[in-house]
Parts: sequence; C-alpha cells; structure tokens
Amino acid sequence: MGEHADSPQQTDNTMIKMLIDCFGGDHSPEANVDGALAAMTNNPDLYLILTGDETTLQNYLKTKTYDASRLEIVHAPEVIGCEERPIDAIRLKKESSMIKAVRLLRDRDDISAMVSTGSTGALVAAALTRIGRVKGVIRPAFCPILPTMNGGIVGICDSGANVEVTPEHLRQFAIMSSLYMEKVYNIEKPRVALLNVGKEAEKGDEIRQKAHFLLSETPEIHFVGNMESRDLLSGNYDVVVCDGFSGNVLVKTTEGTALELLKKLKKDIYSRTIYKLGALLMKRMFMEEKEFMNYQNYGGSVMLGTSKTVVKGHGSSKAVAVEKCIEQAYKMEVCSLSAKMEEIIMRYEHYEY
Repeated sequence: MGEHADSPQQTDNTMIKMLIDCFGGDHSPEANVDGALAAMTNNPDLYLILTGDETTLQNYLKTKTYDASRLEIVHAPEVIGCEERPIDAIRLKKESSMIKAVRLLRDRDDISAMVSTGSTGALVAAALTRIGRVKGVIRPAFCPILPTMNGGIVGICDSGANVEVTPEHLRQFAIMSSLYMEKVYNIEKPRVALLNVGKEAEKGDEIRQKAHFLLSETPEIHFVGNMESRDLLSGNYDVVVCDGFSGNVLVKTTEGTALELLKKLKKDIYSRTIYKLGALLMKRMFMEEKEFMNYQNYGGSVMLGTSKTVVKGHGSSKAVAVEKCIEQAYKMEVCSLSAKMEEIIMRYEHYEY
C-alpha cells in the first residue's frame, strides 16, 4: 500500500500534475479518491495532488494500493457548501479544499489542471478571478457532454457560466468547443450548431442573427446552422453553441426528461405480469440503455478558455465520474488545447455590438 509523503515531492518534468478537490461533492472524499487512484492506474505519467482534510484522506488511503511517488496531499480543513454565496466562500474560506486547489493552480507553474465536484458558483467565481483566461478569450464557458441517439456525443457550450452574451462571445464558444471535441474526442470537423427558436438564419433575436452571420464567416469551424432544442440528441450535431442560461436549461431539461422516462418505464413494467415477463427477456437491453443515459459515464463540464484547465464534475459524481473528469483534463493537457485555442482566437478582432 502507498503512503503519503509529508512534503511536496519532486517529479519528472514529463509528468502531468493535477489537483483534485476531494471535498464538496455528495460522495466525497471516497468517490474523489477512488476516481483519482483509478485515473493514476490508467495514466502512468499522471501525478495527483489531493486537497482536503489530511487526516481523513490519509486514513482512507491506508486501505488502498497506489503509487505513493505520484500522489501528494495538501491539508485543507474547510469545505464550501453549495448553499454558500460564492464571493463569501472565496473570501472567508481560504483554507477550503477548493480555494486551496485554485490558489495552487494559479501559483505553481508545474501544475496544469484541477478537478472539483464542489459548488459550481464558487468554482466559477474562483477560476475567473484567480486563474485568468487564455489570451484573446473574452469569457470562459462551460461545456458538458451528453450522449446522442446514434451512439455519439454532443457538447453544449455554454451551460451556465455566461447568462448574457454577445455574438462575439458565441463565436469564441464555437471555436473553443469545436477544438475541444476534435482534440479530446477525436471528432473530425465537428458539426457546430447555434441554439435558436428555428432553423432559418433569420430566426431569433438580434444577438442570434448576428451570431449566425459570424459563425458562417468563421472558416476554422464547421458551422451547420441553427438547431432547435428538440434535436439536441439527434446525432446530427457535435457542438451546440448558446448563452449560459439557455444552455443550462437545455442540459437539465434533457437530463431530467431522460431520468423521468426511465422511472415511468420501470413503473409500467411492474404494473402487469406480462410486462414483467417481457422485461425479463429484455433485461440486458434495459441495462445497456440505462448505462447509455447515465451521466456518470461522461465526466463533467470543462471550463473552456481559462489559462489552466478546470473541470467541474456533477455534485453527485461517484468514482467513475471523477475518473472521467480527470481523463478529460488529462487529454486536454496532452493535446495542448489552450495553446490551440489562443492561436485561432487571436486571428479575430473583438467586435462590439
């Protein structure tokens, strides 16, 4: 079994160093630690720094087998609750696992990324005020992933970081999320759509109309036009660009609808004996469909446009979801995504509307 070292360790420059905020989620710290150890096993060049109560983490790690030379603990006794105001949490809880991780990410050049399942509001506020942005990026944006009906995935950018946007913001979201889907998920020429109330170019408000024009005039992305919300999971799109308010509603409505349909299906199956018999024959198919729609298998929302990589996992993330979040951050670092974003975004002026 591995043991925690009492002081920061020197690591090879080829290692990818990443912070894991181990407190704040519904299943922390167990899920955070288990997910971290699984990611370490799969990626031998990954070095992880766990932030949280040192005694609690050490006691839990005593039951685990891991490479102690690639794991470090930074003591952070406080926890930010989801009900706390983000600005107050940042100002008053400087010893929390999240804020200590953000500070380390900002201050240490050898650390390239962090993963947290804690308060979304606190993480967004801390990342924007403490970490900074990729050169040329006006506003960073969240980009979660959902499965599509043809077995693929679709990214939604933005999903909560920016309630109000300009057409230029939407173009930058498109550039960043298109690169993300291409480099991290190996999707060649991702099909980019603009969320709107209709598919025609003239639909929507002035912001959406001007954004449609800008996206059409951006050769670095494969823009396929407007998308109505009902087509999100159709498999016809790889990226959907929107303001943070609409995107957040879109994602949560889609996830909620899928969960409620699964509940109704289960209820209906148990309502009649003949349905139970039929379900028994189709048990494997039902299990596969449940796994297909399980958000735990798709990681978290990456924050595109911050100068260092930040991934926000769902508050109810279990170990597999934390592992997927770490894998997302790892792949973003391997492909030098931020540098590629800066290269393209700096080609364009920032228009004011």
